[in-house]
Amino acid sequence: MTNIVVPELGESVVEARVAKWLKKEGDRVEVGEPVVELETEKIDLEVNAERGGVLTSIKHDVGDDVKIGELLAVLDDSAGATAAAPSGNGSRAPEAAPSAKSQPATPAPPAPLAPSASPAPETRATPTARRIAEDHDVNLSSIQGSGAAGRVMKQDVQNAISPSPAARPAPAAPAPATRIAPPAAKPAARDGRPEERQRMSKRRATIARRLVEAQHNAAMLTTFNEIDMSAMMALRERRKEAFQKQHGVGLGIASFFVKAAVAALRAFPLLNAEIQGDEIVMKRYYDIGMAVGAEGGLVVPVLRDADRMSFAELEHAIRDFAKRAADGTLTLEDLAGGTFTITNGGVFGSLMSTPILNPPQVGILGLHKIQERPVAVNGQVAVRPMMYVALSYDHRIVDGREAVQFLVKVKEFIEDPGHLLLES
Repeated sequence: MTNIVVPELGESVVEARVAKWLKKEGDRVEVGEPVVELETEKIDLEVNAERGGVLTSIKHDVGDDVKIGELLAVLDDSAGATAAAPSGNGSRAPEAAPSAKSQPATPAPPAPLAPSASPAPETRATPTARRIAEDHDVNLSSIQGSGAAGRVMKQDVQNAISPSPAARPAPAAPAPATRIAPPAAKPAARDGRPEERQRMSKRRATIARRLVEAQHNAAMLTTFNEIDMSAMMALRERRKEAFQKQHGVGLGIASFFVKAAVAALRAFPLLNAEIQGDEIVMKRYYDIGMAVGAEGGLVVPVLRDADRMSFAELEHAIRDFAKRAADGTLTLEDLAGGTFTITNGGVFGSLMSTPILNPPQVGILGLHKIQERPVAVNGQVAVRPMMYVALSYDHRIVDGREAVQFLVKVKEFIEDPGHLLLES
């Protein structure tokens, strides 16, 4: 017998939730085949079988919270193990097909039950893709996956839900009426009006807890400034075609702000530190977290040693993070650590906001929408592309003077990108 247990879940993650059983009791499992999906505060992950055999016992239902090392299921890996129908506790396995035993026996059925006619393997898909498919009543097996080894990704399901007019002329018309219908609401507690209750995901619950903790456990303040983006945008316009041809990626604004943040952190190292007990730990490396809005909530993948990365390397990495956040394929290693964070509410249209610290970090830089505004330039009114920027910081170790000067330094680097290139 082999025990399938909750694996190590990464830095600071000690608990998960059973999101979906991919196998039911009595199913045959091959070596390396995923058995169960777990939902953690950072990502969803699959637990694979280390040995082949038959799943004999499932120990936790969907929705159960489990800790590292806790028993999830038992696998019979003996040489003679064969798939069998679930026993009395088979109700634990979700989505089990109706048992053939409840129907009148005929001479023919035994042959299809032989091991040589095992059921087709379940379609490989990311947890996010599964959730969207279930919400919209989409059959995953009918979708051609674009991920590695044909894995169905989030975008594949979304394309199946809303295909182009030429793609699926026949079935597309009637389907939306049922797929976009809202889930049945639970009876209202008051006035007979419909309400719906949903359990928080592990990620959403953790985000809520950590944001409250950040405000309660740190002396958080925010300082603001504005940046004239004219010079940087002009540089991008001049260089974007050559940059694209040379590096195979577009030149965005994120890489400029990563470079500017690193240069400013070198000048004001307390913003790249953290508090441990009564000590201040100064980080002499620059792991910059880039906040990304994903399907299940905000995630912050980390650019390791960002100070050593070129503009092209930064652009490739940032785009890869965004794609994998959308696909649900970020790993725990991608999200671990970080010494400082950058978040960009401007991609959603935010003109100004107050970012909340990402503990144990003591600084976070908030970017916002670029908007043309009239400003005074050399005594004259001119229309310029302007961006408000915000720095939230932990006042326990960072003084207001340092915070303001840090943001001014970022402003100087962006408004004079040639100076930024020399610094990097």
